Amino acid sequence: MTASTSAAGGPGPKAPQGGYEPDPQRWRALWVTLVAGFMSLLDVTIVAVALPTVQRELHASPAQVQWVVSGYALSFALALVAAGRLGDALDRRRIFLLALSGFVVFSAACGAATDITLLVAARLAQGLAAGFMAPQNSALIQQMFRGAERGRAFGFFGATVGISSAAGPITGGAILALASGAQGWRWIFYVNVPIGILAVLLGRRLLPRTRRSGRGRVDLPGVLLLGLGVLALMYPLVLADSGGIGRLWWLFPVGAAVLAVFTWWQRRLVARGAQPLLDPRLFTTVRGYAVGAGIGTLYFVGFSGVWLVFALFYQRGLDFSPLRSGLAVTPFALGSASAAVVSGRLVDRYGRLLTVCGLAGVVTGLGGTTLLLRFVPPHLAWWVAAPVLFLGGVGSGFVVPPNITMTLRDVPVRMAGAAGGALQTGQRLGAALGTAALPGLFYLVLGRSGDYRGALVTALGAALVGMAASLALATFDWRRDRRTTGPRRKCPDEAADDSVRARHT
Repeated sequence: MTASTSAAGGPGPKAPQGGYEPDPQRWRALWVTLVAGFMSLLDVTIVAVALPTVQRELHASPAQVQWVVSGYALSFALALVAAGRLGDALDRRRIFLLALSGFVVFSAACGAATDITLLVAARLAQGLAAGFMAPQNSALIQQMFRGAERGRAFGFFGATVGISSAAGPITGGAILALASGAQGWRWIFYVNVPIGILAVLLGRRLLPRTRRSGRGRVDLPGVLLLGLGVLALMYPLVLADSGGIGRLWWLFPVGAAVLAVFTWWQRRLVARGAQPLLDPRLFTTVRGYAVGAGIGTLYFVGFSGVWLVFALFYQRGLDFSPLRSGLAVTPFALGSASAAVVSGRLVDRYGRLLTVCGLAGVVTGLGGTTLLLRFVPPHLAWWVAAPVLFLGGVGSGFVVPPNITMTLRDVPVRMAGAAGGALQTGQRLGAALGTAALPGLFYLVLGRSGDYRGALVTALGAALVGMAASLALATFDWRRDRRTTGPRRKCPDEAADDSVRARHT
């Protein structure tokens, strides 16, 4: 096949590689999956700014309305690994299109809900559909791309993950501002319907079918064990606002024990030559997978929770509207988007160093933002913090896309769905911990002191601990690679500075 450039901007390889025949529509197909993935991840955070309105209009209690957010996250996480394995065993295209269709239907049901019970039930179903759809995204990338193209495609995928999380507050605020009135919150869900229908129609035309390998059996005991383990770990977290951690703390050791049994069962299946739900060899033999999963989980502990903390601080502490609150964190989203566009292309050159530099930028940006919001007068806080928050966003753009690329690029295609599901399960667990712990710390300090700034500093400080732990793990991995692969590579900004100096000399 001769080289070509699609409308999406992806150059095709000049010849098949090892029997791999590039799909001529692969770049267009990628954009279909990215749009669907963006919607499903955006719905994790977009609803947060509308919760006060939902609570008032549906006459819900704080515990009930919290399930609108946490119920979605819970069912999302529970489905990921099993859905990925199902796509590997059957047909990723079929699973993706069925899940996307369900996501559209349940989004409409959320918008039409007449009471909080119906809304929570629709959100649980919507999260389950999103969980079945998400691992197919990364698996289809593994299937459709090879070599440098795969790195670039994963760059776009990672950018989608990072930007969708950061863009939730501003998108939700904008929809609430445009759809004025008591029922305006419904459009946060209705907006998914026309976009999702278009994605389904394009997906039917563009997405490739999976070449079935005959390994169609799914490990049902493994599905049950993993589901129970994840449920035990996440359930106290999603009930954190109503005292779930204090009442249900015993579920944490139960969950850990169930996951230990799950690991034993998976190893037993491998030893017998059977097909496990999640092959343990992903973590022991696939280069970069275990470390990358750990980095992503630790990073999402801090990354996911900060948006709720910022929303609480701006809306309740500074009396911002939902739209203005979303605009206040837009610099981070802009920085993340601008960096993520190029970071996927730099992974092959800089490797893990790219993640180290990005995490250092995030820690610096959010740490500086925390200090500025603590000491700068309230009427200037938004403007003064914007440049430093933008720096944090740029760092984030160099964390999420490269880490996803390095974690998944060496995974065999036959394991792609389960590997992507396991990676995102770790991220969802980290996100659940962050969204439970950080607002909890915020409320704890606020209740004792009444000081919104002190509450913000405490919560963001805890987020920085998680990000610093992720930075330490990334640094360890980079130094290990450096010892085995040669001399140090420079950060992209350092290399650019050297290039400028060379031109001037």
